[in-house]
Amino acid sequence: MERYYQEEIECASREKIREIQNEKLKKQVQHVWDNVPYYRKKMEAKGITPADIQSIDDLHKLPFITKDDLRESYPYGLLGMPLKDCVRIQSTSGTTGKRVVAFYTQHDIDLWEECCARALTAAGATDEDVCQVSYGYGLFTGGPGLNGGSHKIGCLTVPTSSGNTDRQIMFIQDLKTTILCCTPSYAAYLGERMKEMGLGPDDIPLKAGIFGAEAWSEEMRHDIEKTMGIKAYDIYGLTELSGPGVSFECSAQDGMHINEDHFLVEIIDPDTLEVLPDGSEGELVFTSLDKEAYPLLRYRTKDICQLKYEKCSCGRTFVRMAKPRGRSDDMLIIRGVNVFPSQIETVLLNHGYAANYQIIVDRVNNTDTFDVQVEMTPEMFTDNLGEVEAKQKELSDGLKSMLGIKAKVTLVAPKSIARSEGKAVRVIDKRKI
Repeated sequence: MERYYQEEIECASREKIREIQNEKLKKQVQHVWDNVPYYRKKMEAKGITPADIQSIDDLHKLPFITKDDLRESYPYGLLGMPLKDCVRIQSTSGTTGKRVVAFYTQHDIDLWEECCARALTAAGATDEDVCQVSYGYGLFTGGPGLNGGSHKIGCLTVPTSSGNTDRQIMFIQDLKTTILCCTPSYAAYLGERMKEMGLGPDDIPLKAGIFGAEAWSEEMRHDIEKTMGIKAYDIYGLTELSGPGVSFECSAQDGMHINEDHFLVEIIDPDTLEVLPDGSEGELVFTSLDKEAYPLLRYRTKDICQLKYEKCSCGRTFVRMAKPRGRSDDMLIIRGVNVFPSQIETVLLNHGYAANYQIIVDRVNNTDTFDVQVEMTPEMFTDNLGEVEAKQKELSDGLKSMLGIKAKVTLVAPKSIARSEGKAVRVIDKRKI
């Protein structure tokens, strides 16, 4: 039986959802106009005032916000409330330039935790569950978001954060943890370590996992589910919008339901910036409908995906987003071809390899080099050179078939690629572009 945290809104009619969105959008545009001079100037530059936005049909008139705007207005330029009304910040783990610092009022935190509670409930969590949150805490949104959602439901919450893998497994066994929340790459590592310890699915009390914060393939999902004997659910979010819980998977595992009473979604062409017709693949753009402290309108996520509008078997009426195929800014362009790490992962898992790999791109004599280092599993490890070369060729052919370009594949010994307790470092791009 499907469970809902707030059934009246999660299963509301499309007309009711639209009514909520229209009302909230008008209010939010006025709030931003009155309180965020940075965005007001962008609206004025387009000749737009709040009076021009009467419903969600007018959304396309508003200017976009990008990560460049966030860096340019760091730290307080996009603040929508007085600092005395803000109770927390969270921040991205950005690798270049200024970090993104997002602000929250208590109201913002309550709504965010409600979204995470919806996600946990969709994964089967109740007040009788033990929920182990192995996302990082601190500035990263993963830990605090799922922690708050777990509390809302009434789960016994185990705030382990990431790392100390053997202790994580000890708590899972001793406390009879039933729900695990972490990045998919860390879930795969936990599963690998459990296997080494001689633990099979029947020895592990887990029943479900909520894994997000990085791209992962269906093949990786099946691998984790098989190793741990669980159902693995996807969750999506951005610090800029609040954190995890912008969208979440239900029991159907056929796309992630967007919490449309809080987030308005569009799909645009990343080149022309035009809004695309329903069902098109393009860049996700979100408007936060009721964030007070950090109210972003038409924020370009850089995530490439499609939306699904047909009715879901779970009973929820929220539109679903497909698993993002990659990010337009993380997407590698190698010899003119668009390459997403998730495509490489699919090939590896289909050939029986674990998702422990690294992509190394360089430029030699004005030509891109494309190397993929892949860990052998302990079962397939061999020092027979002929066997290794045959396996490398098989993978190289599989990648060429998937991507349309040739990659040099190097098989390396088990455990020789550094493990990640947070987001995995999949790509090393040495090109000076």
